[in-house]
Amino acid sequence: MSARLADIGEGAIAGKPGAAGPRSGTGKGNWPQLAPALGAAVDGWLAHLAAERGLAANTLEAYGRDLRQFLAFLSARLSRAPGLADLAALAPKDFRAYMAHRRRAGASSRSLARSLSALRAFFRHLETEALARNRAIRSVALPKTPRAIPRPLTVEKARSVVTGDPFAERDWIAARDAAVLILLYGSGLRISEALGLTVAEAPTGLRDVLCIRGKGGRERLVPVLPIGQEAVRRYLALCPYPQGPADPLFLGARGGPLSPRVVQLLMQRLRGALGLPDTATPHALRHSFATHLLGAGADLRQIQELLGHASLSTTQVYTEVDRARLLKVFEAAHPRAHGPDGHAAGDDEAHSAAPEDSEGTAP
Repeated sequence: MSARLADIGEGAIAGKPGAAGPRSGTGKGNWPQLAPALGAAVDGWLAHLAAERGLAANTLEAYGRDLRQFLAFLSARLSRAPGLADLAALAPKDFRAYMAHRRRAGASSRSLARSLSALRAFFRHLETEALARNRAIRSVALPKTPRAIPRPLTVEKARSVVTGDPFAERDWIAARDAAVLILLYGSGLRISEALGLTVAEAPTGLRDVLCIRGKGGRERLVPVLPIGQEAVRRYLALCPYPQGPADPLFLGARGGPLSPRVVQLLMQRLRGALGLPDTATPHALRHSFATHLLGAGADLRQIQELLGHASLSTTQVYTEVDRARLLKVFEAAHPRAHGPDGHAAGDDEAHSAAPEDSEGTAP
């Protein structure tokens, strides 16, 4: 056992509901009873993900949930607490049985792919720490998942979202909502990034750039439009709660940190009020930011840096969105693009080129 895991101690291995340690911070659900060494290895891996790899809280929770579900499945098959030796003895068929079990429970291909990726990462950690070695999981293929294409709002619809609530001039909650939405669309922030800002980081005064720590701990500089600076200044001036430099910038109605769910419900209300499509979510504003920049001639590399993508291939998905938009413009404007019945000749192709997307599956 490595020194780092030994320092965790045998006391972190109970695997009981409410047990202290890294497992207690990985979302809802109880961990199964685990053998002492395996329990310590799990805690060591989760601590490694949080401290050394700098994973976001949501990602860490998802990884922990995936591992917890697998160990619960294994515990039920063994009818006892699993240990490191049990993991070392697993065959490819055991992992496939788990995947089939999750599929029967209704898990999507995307969820299964993420779950298998989490298990592969855990088994790599075990081998690196010389705790157990089993490469059988590498022979299990990842489920095929369709590549989701983002569904941004049109420029007009996005503008209607951030134009401003007339009550924002005097109502602090309306001012807060306007500031959040402008940062999502005007700076391309994820909702977790916007709500993670502190008062000291607020884009006010001469500060027109945000330093954002995104997925994987990657930092990037994001410009803030003057309209965004003004929206944040107005919100801070109206907010009735005292705020120190280290306090969250955006507060809820009772003075606590603003919940992402509040912003999601806000977009839900705007969908009805403004006639927005069902795909109009807080994350769709980030998609709109990238797509509209690309349509205006921005360089793909620049957009990659603004979004904080580790790989350019992740950003390239927005070229598919822009291609579909250009095709529709061509069909509407070109006199030879219409068939004898007056309909665009490429209607079917245009529709097939833009499959449905859901929040959280696109970059």
